[in-house]
Formats: sequence, C-alpha cells, structure tokens
Amino acid sequence: MHAFDYKKLPEKLLTPAIVNQLSMLHEFRGKQDLYISAKPDALSALLDIAKIQSTKASNGIEGIFTSDDRLQALVMDKAEPRSRSEEEIAGYREVLSMIHENYEYIPLRSNNVLQLHRNLYSYGGKGIGGRFKNVDNIIAEVGKDGNEHVRFTPTPAFQTPDAVDNLCQAFNEALDESKYDALILIPMFVLDFLCIHPFNDGNGRMSRLLTLLLLYRSNYIVGKYISIEMLIEHSKETYYEALRQSSTGWHTGENDYQSFVSYYLGVFVKAYQEFQDRVEHLHGKTLSKAERIRAVFRKRIGKISKSDIATLCPDISLTTIERTLKEMLDNGEIQKIGSGRGTGYLINS
Repeated sequence: MHAFDYKKLPEKLLTPAIVNQLSMLHEFRGKQDLYISAKPDALSALLDIAKIQSTKASNGIEGIFTSDDRLQALVMDKAEPRSRSEEEIAGYREVLSMIHENYEYIPLRSNNVLQLHRNLYSYGGKGIGGRFKNVDNIIAEVGKDGNEHVRFTPTPAFQTPDAVDNLCQAFNEALDESKYDALILIPMFVLDFLCIHPFNDGNGRMSRLLTLLLLYRSNYIVGKYISIEMLIEHSKETYYEALRQSSTGWHTGENDYQSFVSYYLGVFVKAYQEFQDRVEHLHGKTLSKAERIRAVFRKRIGKISKSDIATLCPDISLTTIERTLKEMLDNGEIQKIGSGRGTGYLINS
C-alpha cells in the first residue's frame, strides 16, 4: 500500500515557483476579510453565481448535464430533479451547501468523507452512496487509435478503507504539526485521494468538494465567491496532464507531486485574482452602470462576452448590458466578433 509521507516529502516541493505562488496566496488571504466586508449585499450575488457555476462545472467534467434554466432552479432549490443527471446535480448542490455552511464542523475523517458521499447520492437511490468501492476499478483513457487504455490502476477495493483512514490521519497529523503550509498539503491530499479512487462512482466530484472543505478549514474561502470547479473545467487538459505526471510511480512511492501541486496552486491564485477583480468592480458602484461596463473592457484584454460582464457585475441587468454594448458598438468603441453562443467583443485601440 502507498505510504502517505506528509512530513518529509513537502520539503521537496518548495521550489522557487511554488514558494512564489504561496506568497501570493498568503497576501490574498490577508486581504480576504476586507474584500468580504466591502459589499456584503453584492457579494451574496457572487455567492449564488459561484454555486451555480461550481455545480455546473464539476458535474460537466463528469459528463452530467441539464439545461441552464433547470440547473439554476435545481441549485437554488426551486425544483425537484426529473432525471438521473438532475438527481446527481441536486446531490452535488446538497454537499456544496453543507460545506459552505458547516465546514468548521466537518473535520477530515473517513466517516465524514463517507457521509458527504452518501449525501452526493441522496437523490439517486443507486445504493452506492456512502460506501467504499466493492470492486477494483481502473482509470482509462481513449488513445489516438480510438481504443481504451488503462492509464492508472487505483488501490484495490479490499485495501481502500485502510488507505482512506491512513490518508486522513497523515494529512491531519501534518496539518497539526504546522511544519508545512496547508496549501502544499491540500493538493497532495487530493492527488492521493484520486489515486486511491475510493468509490465506485463520484470520485472526481468528491475530490473537488473535499478541496473546498480543506481550503475553507484553512481560512481560504475564495471558493464561496469564485468557482474553483469552473476554473478546473476551463483548464481540464492541463489538470489531467498534471494528474498523469504526478501519479506516475504512485504505488511504489516514487511519484513527484510537483506538477499537481503547482497546477492546483495556480488555480487558487487565479480564483483570488478574479475575486479581487470583481470586488473592485463592486467598489466602482459610484460610477454609472454604463461606465462600469466600459471599465471591464479597459481592465481586460482579449474577447469579452456578455456573460463575462454579467459575472463581474452581478447587479447589472442583462438588458442594461446589451444596451451599453450596442451604444459602444455604435460609437466604434468596440467590435463584435463571432456569432451565437460564441459572440464576443473586442475593444478598439
């Protein structure tokens, strides 16, 4: 069985690049309370948006979809699931809300991991929720030849309960020792969890929910306001490559966590950068709504969509956004590119 070394291995991960990422995240955490106290009413809108985006993205990575209208109704608890996919989406909403509201009272223990997994399947009735896998599983990928290949063989089913116990214990002991930053230990835990692959189904979603739980318990609560799951979905090719690199040699303890840790820290940095950006836009409420929309173009490069603006300015209606974009087009301030869902706008220099 893989030995979970969280007392010596983290030392090897303190490369200049990772130390720089940690420094940035410490600085962001220092400003976190200022961000949150800035505009509490407007931030509640960011929280609702992040819940919807997180639920959509984390399920989407696993090929679980429904319409945007149905997704929003399910996440806001205004509808009951109508299909297998919607049952799984509703289950994710339940666990996400539980972590948001009760993370302080959910220590990392094997029985709590099982309870969260049970809640993930609370609507599905599949009989697998809250139970470790009862058969060995594999992680497969489809190669260029179109055939499925085994990429990784996780921990056998009979060893899984002990492996999860040992993993949680190793993480908690290292965290209590305070020798290494929690931000180093969390990605290591997530990688090890994915390599164990402890459930018959739901491992990816559980890994992302546990990421939020561990971040919140270490007072990094950006995931409430910016969807970390969406950032992972948008960079999933990089995510899978980092996972592949860092899981090679895992069974014999010869794997290198660096790629996965660096990737995860990069996602956290991106989340805080977006959070800061959105709070600054909320501070700009002294500007008119049209001026705030123009400010989005001044601060961002590349194509900007209506949904980008709506996310940054959740208190501005879609009608106002569309009217301002039309004015900017008519004035020659921006140009329209693409069509349909791919429509975006570029500022004219």
